[in-house]
Amino acid sequence: MKIKRMIAINVPIKNCNLKCHYCYITAQNQVETGAAVFQYKPDHVARCLSQERLGGACIINMTGGGETLIPPEMPAYIKALLKEGHYLEIVTNGTLKKRFQEIAAFPRELLLRLEFKFSFHYLELKARNMLNDFVDNVNLMRRSGCSFTIECTPTDELDEYIPELKEFCIKNFGACCQLTIARDDLTDSKKILSSKTFDEYCKTWDQFDSPMFSFKKELFLRKCTEFCYAGCWSLYVDLGTGRAKPCYGQMYNQNIFENPENEIIFEPVGKHCRQPYCYNGHAYLALGMIPELDAPTYADIRNRICEDGSEWEQADLKEAFSTKLYNTNEVWDDKKKQLYERKYLLRTIKTAVYDLPELKEKLKKAVVKK
Repeated sequence: MKIKRMIAINVPIKNCNLKCHYCYITAQNQVETGAAVFQYKPDHVARCLSQERLGGACIINMTGGGETLIPPEMPAYIKALLKEGHYLEIVTNGTLKKRFQEIAAFPRELLLRLEFKFSFHYLELKARNMLNDFVDNVNLMRRSGCSFTIECTPTDELDEYIPELKEFCIKNFGACCQLTIARDDLTDSKKILSSKTFDEYCKTWDQFDSPMFSFKKELFLRKCTEFCYAGCWSLYVDLGTGRAKPCYGQMYNQNIFENPENEIIFEPVGKHCRQPYCYNGHAYLALGMIPELDAPTYADIRNRICEDGSEWEQADLKEAFSTKLYNTNEVWDDKKKQLYERKYLLRTIKTAVYDLPELKEKLKKAVVKK
């Protein structure tokens, strides 16, 4: 299966049924109550994200600021995008049984192209007596034909529970969970959310032998200076409005839901990443946004081989998630990159000049108010 692009979709929900102490949404005071608002119906969104418009089948990741599956509309959006032929990954805390039951009723040929990234909030689930509910929902989706991955956020509070956590994962999921890196989003550098040094933190958690954790260690605080094709081979799209940008760390530059007949702007980030490091590089860089960077595949990051020889990922989805996007897209030569960099610089200057009068007016008003 040839995958053309990765599309990261932001689901407009910023409330959650769990209250994890390390949640970056809570830390940034971004928690919001109320229902998610969707300006466009599922069929329209699927038309806007058709294979024809995107250039082929894509890997689509759907993540909410809170719990992704809280909006009752989500199964309809998931089904519409699966019917379009894409491979989907849904990020969820794995607690909303009703949503999983609804999704499990989809045709099996659709579910074989669906993976759930189950965020495993072990201590929170344990405190709420919800661990069995989590396991039941994982197993329901697994029996239905979906792929899955179990991902845990390593925090200092979890240290004393490591043996228990490993035993629980092996018993119920056949293998240890994958690990991300807990980050402190209240710091400009997005350092680790831990009282330990980075070396101490890694030494504590290396015992899980998680390919995801190993790769994220390599990327931690490493500013990417190579030419990045995010924006050309990827998009970040708001499901509620259709506003889109090249990558989660860039500025919005278009709305791709307003008119499905219009061409989508696919322009790379190049050497203009605005983030201190690629903290979502386990997806973007694993899929090959920087061709010269040696990286595991996205399947390596997500999958586990169980003690009985089975795997978390189904064969077809695993093949799709093993894609390197530089094998299915044009890799620019140096001349084309240089021309694009000049174009980018000129556009930035023009934008700054255009915004200057408005900026001056805002400054005047600020001075008057003082």
